[in-house]
Amino acid sequence: MARPIAPRPTVAYVDRSALQWNLRAIASRLASRAAETGRRAPGVIAVVKANAYGHGAVPAARAFAEAGAAMLACADIEEGVALRESGIEIPILVFGALGVSDLAGVFTHRLTPTLSTPSAARALERAAAARGVRLHCHLKIDTGMHRLGFRHDNLRRTLPAVIASPHLAIDAVYTHFATADDPDHPLFAAQQARFERAWAELVGLGLDPGTARHAANSAALLRDERVWLDFVRPGLLLYGVVPPPLANALDLRPALRLVSRVVAVKGLRPGDAVGYGARYVAREPRTIAVVPAGYADGLDVRLAGRGVVLLRGRRAPIVGSVCMDMMTIDVTGLPAEPGDEVVILGSQGGDRLDANEMAAAVGTIPYELLCRVGTRIERVYR
Repeated sequence: MARPIAPRPTVAYVDRSALQWNLRAIASRLASRAAETGRRAPGVIAVVKANAYGHGAVPAARAFAEAGAAMLACADIEEGVALRESGIEIPILVFGALGVSDLAGVFTHRLTPTLSTPSAARALERAAAARGVRLHCHLKIDTGMHRLGFRHDNLRRTLPAVIASPHLAIDAVYTHFATADDPDHPLFAAQQARFERAWAELVGLGLDPGTARHAANSAALLRDERVWLDFVRPGLLLYGVVPPPLANALDLRPALRLVSRVVAVKGLRPGDAVGYGARYVAREPRTIAVVPAGYADGLDVRLAGRGVVLLRGRRAPIVGSVCMDMMTIDVTGLPAEPGDEVVILGSQGGDRLDANEMAAAVGTIPYELLCRVGTRIERVYR
């Protein structure tokens, strides 16, 4: 009888209860402010695109659906189809551009597409007419991001036929902020004003004034409750990470813990170099440990010489180079042994390493680091 293959030692532990805690913390905040102001609390559209920011789209989607999300949001039709085929039943909004060749998935898997360009609207209109159905959609307005969306200053030319279509039902109108995480940038306020003007113009063109609206991603949700509207669209916050540099009053729990183990410990003599490029040279006797996690697992090569990990509750610098499959850490003075747990993201002892700290160390954003957690890393859900 063959022996079972041991799992790779680099593992991402994902806490489903933390995901649900975070969604409920956001919903509680929305409900509290709504009660204070006499308004209806916005619903939560839980963003699970890009494999739920590296946390695993299907398990995260199930957790959010169970916790009361009004809707899920993904990047494209393929992501939506995968969620449906896993048994997810709540509404699923598709953010991205729609190719003509793959529109069938919208209908066969009951997805809610975004009308973001005239060509996409025409393609969906034809597909819905051919099937004899009225397709429920969201309409995106470009208020300054200049990616997808109907231009806010050209609506009278582009949208009358869409609004009047007998085969397209616009359930919601939305926009996306380009600078919500930059408190000093004037574009955020400009986009708010443009969206309000666009909304009034759409109603004037015949859109039902009871149509829902949404605009707030994680950063905008934290920054300005005036843009909460009928729904909010948190992404990063759901995973327990606050978009830098914004302050946070929500009680959030990081959901992902990325760990590995020491596989070798060795000594360095003065003058010994470590890793590709020999960029790290020991000036005195040092001890290093080899950890089987590298850029093929999503770790940024710039962590070498800048980042740290946790070992036995203490910070150990990453030295040498982050290689494809492994990296080396300086464990001088620590009683490191093969098999010791190494925390790349998460807590150990009394310390914690989070995605914001790691991102700051290499000059990037936490979104990127989380989304890059590699596919060969096993996700273990708790």
